[in-house]
Amino acid sequence: MAFGWNGRSSGGSDRIDQGLIAEVRAYWEALREGDMLPRRERVDPRGIAGALESSFLIERIAPGIARFRIAGMLYNDLMGMDIRGMPISCLFLSDAREPLQRDLERVFGTPAIVTLDLLAERSLGRAPLHGRMQILPMLGRDDDSTLAIGCLELAGEIGRAPRRFSITGAQIEQIIPQRAAAALPVPAAPPPRAQPGVPHLRLVKS
Repeated sequence: MAFGWNGRSSGGSDRIDQGLIAEVRAYWEALREGDMLPRRERVDPRGIAGALESSFLIERIAPGIARFRIAGMLYNDLMGMDIRGMPISCLFLSDAREPLQRDLERVFGTPAIVTLDLLAERSLGRAPLHGRMQILPMLGRDDDSTLAIGCLELAGEIGRAPRRFSITGAQIEQIIPQRAAAALPVPAAPPPRAQPGVPHLRLVKS
């Protein structure tokens, strides 16, 4: 199901934690329900209605490279154009693109949830702007981890576009797929030793 955008313009906020990332994360967690990762076809944009303008869907097209398939109005405001089809690296300064590539490979390959602390470039007429981005892996049509949903929260005014970011910090949360966890061997507990003259219970399996 396609996302639906309402066309609002995003001017930014003076604090990062507006609950948008938490909303997307909670919806992503709710979609798992026994799946190794959420599947794209199960996403309903109404589930993240409050965070749509700050959300995006990206697709891995090469190692360390992913492009926007869907993006909210916030990203158009940041770049001054429609960024659908463009690589996610277009939001980042040149010195951030190599670590971004490594982090994207963690998202799709490990898989892992990646949270990035961001700081926008400064110049004359551009107010301070920093943010936090979280990227969460999803399964595509072939049950491969080639898609990811994400959200960006900003603190400050976007001002004149384009605004690009450096990465000032990263948090990696590795995901253990349920099928992989189930395949791990469980060590057998040693049988209880009976003491002489003391009756003991024996487990009977029907």
